[in-house]
Amino acid sequence: MADSKTATLTFDNKTFELPMHSPSAGPDVIDITKLYGQAGVFTHDPGFTSTSACESTITYIDGDAGVLLHRGYPIDQLAGKSHYLEVCYLLLYGELPTAAQLEDFEARVTNHTMVHEQMHNFFRGFRRDAHPMATMVGVVGAMSAFYHDSTDISDPWQREVASIRLIAKLPTIAAMAYKYSIGQPFVYPRNDLDYASNFLRMCFAVPAEEYQPDPILSRAMDRIFTLHADHEQNASTSTVRLAGSSGANPFACIAAGIACLWGPAHGGANQACLEMLKEIGSVDRIPEFIARAKDKEDPFRLMGFGHRVYKNFDPRAKVMKQSADEVLDLLGVENNPLLQVAKELERIALEDAYFAEKKLFPNVDFYSGIILEAMGFPTSMFTPIFALSRTVGWISQWKEMIADPKGKIGRPRQLYTGATYRDYVDIENR
Repeated sequence: MADSKTATLTFDNKTFELPMHSPSAGPDVIDITKLYGQAGVFTHDPGFTSTSACESTITYIDGDAGVLLHRGYPIDQLAGKSHYLEVCYLLLYGELPTAAQLEDFEARVTNHTMVHEQMHNFFRGFRRDAHPMATMVGVVGAMSAFYHDSTDISDPWQREVASIRLIAKLPTIAAMAYKYSIGQPFVYPRNDLDYASNFLRMCFAVPAEEYQPDPILSRAMDRIFTLHADHEQNASTSTVRLAGSSGANPFACIAAGIACLWGPAHGGANQACLEMLKEIGSVDRIPEFIARAKDKEDPFRLMGFGHRVYKNFDPRAKVMKQSADEVLDLLGVENNPLLQVAKELERIALEDAYFAEKKLFPNVDFYSGIILEAMGFPTSMFTPIFALSRTVGWISQWKEMIADPKGKIGRPRQLYTGATYRDYVDIENR
């Protein structure tokens, strides 16, 4: 981070010089750390959309250019040539692993996939109709009650153990939440399966018969994990960092991230997309909804098209489209009206001039929702799968924050517009 320029702030006939920082990529940043001390004023930025809250080396996004880099590597290359656990290693440690490093890392994750047996009883404390995300928030938060030996954030080794445990156990916890919600017995993980295949088996196997994950489905699942692994300082990641700034244990911080991700404006986009497809219902009703989407007076929006961050195209979508095509070729769409609607809607969106002009291309949520629906996951499991995918990103960001010598507890300011000083009035005089 180079410091070569300054910005000048002038008000009330006073001038203040503010340092500026130049990142390795992206726009320059004005440093207002000492603004209040020097000038007695705060800045106001609802949503923090124009505020840098941390310095990070993990993920870079250029929404206008459609760029997403993890430690400098383009997401399409990682999703096309790598796999999830290798990307986990990259996010956690900063470099792609050697063959020996990857083998060691995969072994450590694989050997930690089981959860404490008493946690089974914890699951049974929830109602059967509890949303899997509600269950995950509670269970992940409770991990600190089961794993006391990895909650001391001042110990680098304990931070490392907690990181491996979370990456290893989140698929098991998510699968257990799913099994519990549908009234089926829990399925234990197996060490001879890869990360994605293991998750699919824990979700879809039953004691009465064996389940063999199809390699195409496992690859598609792995890509979903990879493409959702990290996304810079989004709401849930910022929540993890804010919780971590207080010194909270890692399990509590990740539970906070899961709770934030549960919000429909954040992690529920692929679920909203499937609900929209259900609302459309059949292929012959698509023109009606296309017309509504083009009508400025109609509040209807096409979910799964365009992106708040990516103003051109979502770099993750191309890879996810490939997986969606492979999965639908394998499983077919003939008997699934929802998937028939999705395929026709995708065709129209890629050919209609209106969509191209507005840059409303299918995004990663559109394709991931299609894939998960085709695999047989209910929409209630879409966000839990997002959560287990994003866990490594949250952990990487949390570890980076803990190691930052300039870190301090988060304490946003406010623009107060309430009542000023008032004397208390006794109740008989009100």
